[in-house]
Amino acid sequence: MSEVIKTQNLIKHYFLEGSYIEALRGINLSIKKGEMVALMGPSGSGKSTLLHILGGIDVPTEGKVLVNGQDIFSLKEKSLARFRNKHIGFVFQFHYLLPEFTALENVMIPIQIYSKEKAREKAERILERLGLEKRLDHKPSQLSGGEQQRVAIARAVVNNPDIILADEPTGNLDSRNTEIVMNLLKELNEKNNVTMVIATHDREVAEYCSRIVYLKDGIVQS
Repeated sequence: MSEVIKTQNLIKHYFLEGSYIEALRGINLSIKKGEMVALMGPSGSGKSTLLHILGGIDVPTEGKVLVNGQDIFSLKEKSLARFRNKHIGFVFQFHYLLPEFTALENVMIPIQIYSKEKAREKAERILERLGLEKRLDHKPSQLSGGEQQRVAIARAVVNNPDIILADEPTGNLDSRNTEIVMNLLKELNEKNNVTMVIATHDREVAEYCSRIVYLKDGIVQS
């Protein structure tokens, strides 16, 4: 299997409330096509920082991130945005749904290149797969936290990305909905060969993955 994601001596420092923080301290990591990798470690270990840098949302202090062989931080801002939209789906710890749009409309946003009818059909199908067929016309304020998270997951996967980066994707879900979400992600991984990196505290979520990477104090422990 070829490498889809490769980091080279990834370092991230920043200042927070007057304190100097070493979030990542020389991360070297390779992830192959079709792998489903869990990032685990205590709070403050660097999981979210690493995930955001892998997706080009945050910028490292030093080091490189290669995605499909492309050094993503050599790209200009617009080119990086296009690259992300084409290759990467994000599931954040917080939903970031647009409050003025319905669940269905939020999921349709990444696939506006399709005809409205085709985009609607595709978005409906993924929302139904996540048990939200009765919530299509509800706005985020009318949904529970768990329902909002499932809408966010639908939005991340609807465009068939090569890579899904997920930050605590089941953090707001009960055990039943966690199983629904993880079965969907596992299915995408196995049937569509989607590469996944999932930051999680949940051992049961990690067990869906083919590999677990432990971080502590900004370093890969094992």
